[in-house]
Amino acid sequence: MKEIVRTEQEIRFVKETFERELSSRLNLSRVSSPLIVDETSGLNDDLNGIEKPVAFSIRGMNGNRASVVQSLAKWKRLRLRELEIPPGEGILTDMRALRPDENLSPLHSVYVDQWDWEKHIFSGDRTLGFLKSEVNQIYQALCITEGLVCKEVTGFLPFLPYEITFIHAEDLARQYPSLDPKSREDIVARRYGAVFIIGIGAVLSDGKRHDGRAPDYDDWSTGNEEGSLGLNGDIIVWNPVLESAFELSSMGIRVDGKSLLLQLSECGCKERLALPFHRMLAAGELPQSIGGGIGQSRVCMFMLRKQHIGQVQVSIWPEKERQRLAVMGIELM
Repeated sequence: MKEIVRTEQEIRFVKETFERELSSRLNLSRVSSPLIVDETSGLNDDLNGIEKPVAFSIRGMNGNRASVVQSLAKWKRLRLRELEIPPGEGILTDMRALRPDENLSPLHSVYVDQWDWEKHIFSGDRTLGFLKSEVNQIYQALCITEGLVCKEVTGFLPFLPYEITFIHAEDLARQYPSLDPKSREDIVARRYGAVFIIGIGAVLSDGKRHDGRAPDYDDWSTGNEEGSLGLNGDIIVWNPVLESAFELSSMGIRVDGKSLLLQLSECGCKERLALPFHRMLAAGELPQSIGGGIGQSRVCMFMLRKQHIGQVQVSIWPEKERQRLAVMGIELM
């Protein structure tokens, strides 16, 4: 059997196992999701605010333009309202996206596949403690999946530690002021094995952000009960194959009307308040929620100990890159 065929079977096992564990622990129901959204709806994810989505005109709709999703961060919250999902329950979708501005690398592809999830919460759940409890549930789903994959598929030894460590981006900046954010992630991921970095998107004491975040989904500006800013973050593990920090998920409690206005103002894009999604959110017409994206190819890459994301997904790569990898014995799908 060709190696790629065997890998495809292993990928299916990883995805089915993790999705089952995730849905059970977070109380999520599977729903369908769009590949494209109306360009004027404000529903597409702006990521760091600089990436340009793939967009085109639709002949059958009088030339109205649509854009291929980059993620479903905003669409999911609207869907919670439309489906009348009660607090404590949520939705899970199999998202497919295109990000043509992505810098291609062993970790980044033009093609993006992730589990996008969103959960309706009570206003009183907008706390760091609640965020941590949901992170722990996701992390346990990852640990159980790794254990089953190692036992029934690969024969590898599990690598993830029993618990995930929480640390704020501000604490990292103060501990390692001479290092850039990626180097800080490498240090703590190597030390702890798995970390959740809180406050992604907020300006830190050094005047910089740990990483970019669009201002209209994750809440990175609200003060929390530990005296820091932010109700969001990233799940990052240490990848023993690549010997580097490895992001698996970006997630957080979503903005309310107050934090939306603050973050739009801080990022200089208050004009978004004229878009349908933002008007609804500012008016309190959307449910309070927590949600995020978990990279499917990233999870498979980690669980199956692959060196390149092209070994677990089909995408487009420069021919020179394919040839270079082939010399190393790495065959891309």
